[in-house]
Amino acid sequence: MRIPRSWVRPMARRIIGDLLKKHYIEPKIPEEELVDLTHDILLDELLVEDRLNEEVREILKKYESEIEGKRLDYKTLFDMTKRKLVKERNIIL
Repeated sequence: MRIPRSWVRPMARRIIGDLLKKHYIEPKIPEEELVDLTHDILLDELLVEDRLNEEVREILKKYESEIEGKRLDYKTLFDMTKRKLVKERNIIL
């Protein structure tokens, strides 16, 4: 995750506060519940890349002996695999 996890709740609170203050939304649920939902959505989006990186590591782990045997560059393979998955899944990072 590119930003500290501790920043996510204040970000969610600020987003909801601004939307309410400018009357862009009319909540049907309590404000704190909106903040909680926004926090969960933001956190999930921010963790997309972390989950993808872990998946790439697992894929490359299956080919570890070939990578080492052929002296392939792990970083290059990692980046290529990640780009391929991003393209296939239309992920926005």
